[in-house]
Amino acid sequence: MADKKVEAITSMEEDFAQWYTDVVVKADLTGYTSVKGFMVLKPAGYAIWELIQKQLDARFKETGVENVYLPMLIPEGLLQKEKDHVEGFAPEVAWVTHGGLNELQEKLCVRPTSETLFCDFYQKDITSYRDLPKVYNQWCSVVRWEKETRPFLRSREFLWQEGHTAHATAEEAQERTIQMLNVYADFCEQILAIPVVKGQKTEKEKFAGAVATYTIEALMHDGKALQSGTSHNFGDGFAKAFGVQYTDKDNQLKYVHQTSWGVTTRLIGAIIMVHGDNNGLKLPPMVAPTQVMIVPIQQKKEGVLEKAEELRERLSSVARVKVDATDKSPGFKFAECEMRGIPVRVEVGPRDIENNQCVVVRRDTGEKITVNMDELESTVAELLVTIQKDMLEAAREHRDTHTYTAKNWDEFKDIVENKPGFIKAMWCGETECEENIKAETGATTRCMPFEQEQITDTCVCCGKPAKKMVYFGRAY
Repeated sequence: MADKKVEAITSMEEDFAQWYTDVVVKADLTGYTSVKGFMVLKPAGYAIWELIQKQLDARFKETGVENVYLPMLIPEGLLQKEKDHVEGFAPEVAWVTHGGLNELQEKLCVRPTSETLFCDFYQKDITSYRDLPKVYNQWCSVVRWEKETRPFLRSREFLWQEGHTAHATAEEAQERTIQMLNVYADFCEQILAIPVVKGQKTEKEKFAGAVATYTIEALMHDGKALQSGTSHNFGDGFAKAFGVQYTDKDNQLKYVHQTSWGVTTRLIGAIIMVHGDNNGLKLPPMVAPTQVMIVPIQQKKEGVLEKAEELRERLSSVARVKVDATDKSPGFKFAECEMRGIPVRVEVGPRDIENNQCVVVRRDTGEKITVNMDELESTVAELLVTIQKDMLEAAREHRDTHTYTAKNWDEFKDIVENKPGFIKAMWCGETECEENIKAETGATTRCMPFEQEQITDTCVCCGKPAKKMVYFGRAY
């Protein structure tokens, strides 16, 4: 009985994709629906998103961001205004053609992203330099008709936040673009315990309609990369397409400079694939809906449940804590705690009560310690901080030991085939070369990191003079 839940997971060494799906299902994070490619976020999954949202939103507001909400439907004519943008999203757009029984005069697109709506809104809302900057964000869902779907990583509707800002100058827009990328990077490291590489996307990989796209890239346990957040500088291209102008101090009419930035529920997929193991989820304490689970042993014996409840009340001052008082066996409860990724388990039974102690178990390392009940609050509080720190260090060590350097084409191909991970290599800057690399190896440019290194003088693929050091990798 105790091992049933764990047995049901395919091992990640055997089939990583199946392991991932098993964890999502067994940890009760999502459910399938009658609409293909759309998922139910169950309480356990949504609670993680709530913690991400709450902590990220607070960080946004510290930088002056205000939340707004715009409609979910976009008139076709509005979407057509920015040529590159509409071409970039056209294959994934879902359309509304009827209102009730009547065919609409103009089709409405279900938002795949909201640049066009924000531009339309700003065009009406911004008239003077006194109206700037506008630093807005919205928490919402978007719909993209993906061919292949996988819970959290790629679904046809997903939750996200999208920031959209308007500035008087190009310098201010660039500053905000990088500022928000740094907010994402710090959030991933400090809250999700996921180390990231920061850098700029290539021309081929940038957002449709942007001047420049910046990204944070994380490495999953199987050596694949995951784009975990992006920040775009739009320059004044969208403003010109939509007529977003303001009268400056010199009484001249000028175009605004815009930015856009977003992260999605894909971050939950990243948490699973960076930290999880063959027993299930491992949640960093900062985003664990339940940080401590108290498991009463021999709970029918007098005083055991009462003591568990007393410990819950005491620990609630330092952690999000629950008691598992169900009639399942202790072994099953332990496996369930592991499956759900609860950072700390506290076991208490008649003998523990007699000795005024309990057993505390770490999910990340499996380490068990016996703790005096009088010191439980301080021990658990310290432990949660330690686990958070140790999980980041473990993820960083995994990333660093799976980051390779390729000096030539043979080395590059060998690494892609035999050593899954990030590959640092020099690139000539030509899109044709980038496309050749992808066609031959399946590896794509993840980013041109801000911290550049000179590995060689020539491009790893074509041998022409190199312009940038790039992180390559196979990706989700």
